[in-house]
Amino acid sequence: MSLLQIRDLTKKIGNKIIVDQVTLNIEKGEILGLLGPNGAGKTSTIRMIVGLMSKTGGQVLIDGTDAHTHFEQTMKHVGVIVENPDLYKYLSGYDNLLHFSRMTPGVTEARIREVISLVGLEHSISDKVATYSLGMRQRLGLAVALVHKPSLLILDEPTNGLDPAGIRELRGHLKHLAQKESVGIMISSHLMSEMEMMCDRVAIMQKGKLISTHKISDMEEDERLQVRFEVDRPDLAVQILQTLMSGDEITTDQRHIQIRIAKSDIPEISQKLMASGINVYAVHTLKKTLEDMFIEITGGEDH
Repeated sequence: MSLLQIRDLTKKIGNKIIVDQVTLNIEKGEILGLLGPNGAGKTSTIRMIVGLMSKTGGQVLIDGTDAHTHFEQTMKHVGVIVENPDLYKYLSGYDNLLHFSRMTPGVTEARIREVISLVGLEHSISDKVATYSLGMRQRLGLAVALVHKPSLLILDEPTNGLDPAGIRELRGHLKHLAQKESVGIMISSHLMSEMEMMCDRVAIMQKGKLISTHKISDMEEDERLQVRFEVDRPDLAVQILQTLMSGDEITTDQRHIQIRIAKSDIPEISQKLMASGINVYAVHTLKKTLEDMFIEITGGEDH
């Protein structure tokens, strides 16, 4: 049974459909990235999953239990940050964490100290949250979401305000939770390169609909690559490649030719070019990125 099952989840406001029959699963130990242009319905979907927005139709199941009819029971297993975490600025980081930990029975002092260390706030946890940077507040929000050991973690734009080192640390924390503690994680973010490094699978929304899902590993296993050859005679090189690779699109500029081929074809093409008197100075393989795929699928709408 999937950890999280979303079935035909729908939200209408007046005559406008905000989320349109979204069906999606998350497994234990999986990190799923939720992507989409601005206004695609990502945050509304997340809000409905955790009960911050009423749904017009559909069902949310957490460990097989309906989150609408058994809200308190299911939410005990969920940690969530939606947009900026709500914290008490006049309290210290520690007192905020203590306050939120009391909402779930059985959270020990050792667990509180564990999550403080996990998010890297040991040296500032006694300071008032009013003195925290945005990045530090994001870290404390993550600690609050994790303190009761949830089996499902839902994060909406958790990298806001984090510097590159903080983003890398967050990625490490989330991967550890998924791989070592089998926590299922749904995360939305505008940072495509980060999502590509972090996620096992991505789901792309557009205009309220879920339009595609992709495994990151499938992208990496694509046998044909865009390959760029740096040469001294690109016009002649194009003629030779057109003979060798008839029907394939070849692009060129003053110093380069580019073609989509299998990796195993690179040595043969390089040898043919050099045998024809063309100097090959470099060969670059250009991997298709998650951002390339996203723009291709959504038609380039802002994300």
